[in-house]
Amino acid sequence: MRFDPAILTPNPAARQPILAVLEAALAAVDPYAATRAFLTRDGDSLTVAEQTYDLSRYRRIIVLGAGKAGAPMTQAVEAVLGDRISAGLVVVKTGHSAPTEHVEIVEAGHPRPDAAGVAAGERILELAQNAGADDLVIALLSGGGSALLVAPAPGLTLADVQAMTDALLASGATIHEVNCLRKHCEVLKGGQLARAVAPATLITLALSDVVGSPLDVIASGPTVPDATTWEDAWTIVRRFGLEDTLPSPVLARLKAGRAGEIADTPKAGDPAFANTQTLIVADNRVAAQAAAARAQALGYNALLLTTYLEGEAAQVAKVAVALGREVLAHAAPVAPPACLILGGETTVTLGKEPGEGGRNQELALAAALALPGETEITVVSLATDGSDGPTDSAGGMADGGTGDRGRALGLDPEAYLRNHNAYPYLQATHDLLRTGPTQTNVNDLIFVFVGNPQ
Repeated sequence: MRFDPAILTPNPAARQPILAVLEAALAAVDPYAATRAFLTRDGDSLTVAEQTYDLSRYRRIIVLGAGKAGAPMTQAVEAVLGDRISAGLVVVKTGHSAPTEHVEIVEAGHPRPDAAGVAAGERILELAQNAGADDLVIALLSGGGSALLVAPAPGLTLADVQAMTDALLASGATIHEVNCLRKHCEVLKGGQLARAVAPATLITLALSDVVGSPLDVIASGPTVPDATTWEDAWTIVRRFGLEDTLPSPVLARLKAGRAGEIADTPKAGDPAFANTQTLIVADNRVAAQAAAARAQALGYNALLLTTYLEGEAAQVAKVAVALGREVLAHAAPVAPPACLILGGETTVTLGKEPGEGGRNQELALAAALALPGETEITVVSLATDGSDGPTDSAGGMADGGTGDRGRALGLDPEAYLRNHNAYPYLQATHDLLRTGPTQTNVNDLIFVFVGNPQ
C-alpha cells in the first residue's frame, strides 16, 4: 500500500476499500506506463501514437522536459530509444528524481520557482536553440512544469517571477490565470520553446494536470500556440487588484507588451509549429475512470460526475457533503453504497498569515465541519502528485468523527480552517493522506463515499 497506514486508524474496515479505490486511480496514471504505451520502435522506425518517424533522417535525438513526472517519463523514452538519444535535460521537483542513462535529470523548487529552475531553464533554452532541421526533439511535460521550467524575460529576475507567482497564488487566481502571466514574463512558456526548437522536428508528450487538459495551459504550453495575449495578462492583474503588489519590472513589461513594444507569444499558424506533434498520455479523466471501475468492483455504485471541478476548496467541500446527503436521503444520483467522483482543481484564498496545508487538506477539513455525527459519509480529497501545497501530504479524508477527534485533543477545527491550517489538525486526527511522491500529477480527485459495500 502506498498510503501511510495511519489513515486507517479511525476506522480500518471502512477506510480499507476507500484506499483501494485511490490506489487504482494513481496506478492508472503511472507516467512510465502511460508514456511507454504511446511509443513503438522497430529499428529506425519510431511510431508515436499513429504517426511514424524515420530515425535515420535525424542527426540527433534530444530530450527536453519539465514536471513532477519527468523522471519516469524520461525512463520510458529511454526504454524505447536507448543510446539513440544524443543529449537531454529534464527538470523535476526536488525529491522526484530517478536513475536515467542518457538524459540528465536535475531537481528544482516547486511550487515556488528557484535558482535551480532558472539554471535548468537556461540550459534547456540553449539545447533548444542549438537544435537544427535534421534533429528530433522530444519534449516531456507534466504537472509542475510551469514552476520548474523557469526562464525570466530580459529585465526580470528570479525574485520578480517568485513575487509575481506568490501574489497570484495568494489572490486565489486559477492555474490558467497564473500561467497566463508566466507566459508573458518568461521566454520558454506559451509556445516559446517550440519557437526556440524550430526548425527541428518536435514531439511533445504531456501528462495533463490542468482541468479539461487544454494544451496551451499544461506546463504553460511551451510547445503549442498560445491563445492568451498581453491584454489578457493585464486583465488578470486588474481583476485581482495587483497593480500595486506586483514587482515594478513585471508591471513595466506588461504595460510595454500592451503598447505593442514587445512581441506577443506565438499564435496558431506560426511557423514554429509547422513540424510538431503533441499528445496527452494521461489526464484526470483516466484516473477518475479507473477509480470508478475499482469502486464498482468492490461493490460501490460508482458514478463519475465531472472532471471540470473548480472553485474555493471550502465551498466545494459543502457541495461534496450535500451530494452525500442526497444519496443517503433519496438514493440519488445513485443508491448507497455509493462512490461519487469529481475531478479538477480547487483554490484557496489565503489570509495574511496562512497556516500549513494545501487545497485538498482544506477541503477535507471543511467537509468535516459539515459532517458532525455523520456515520455513513466520508469525503476524500486527493492530490494525485502526493504533494498538496507545500507539504508532504497528498490531501485528507474526513468523516463524521473528524471534528470530534480533534476536539477531544483540545483542537478547535473551526479555528484551524479559518487560519488555513488543516495539516496539523488532520495529522492529529489521523485523517491526513500521505503517499510520498507519486511521480505523477493529473490534478485532484474528490470522492464522496456513502455507506460500506461489506
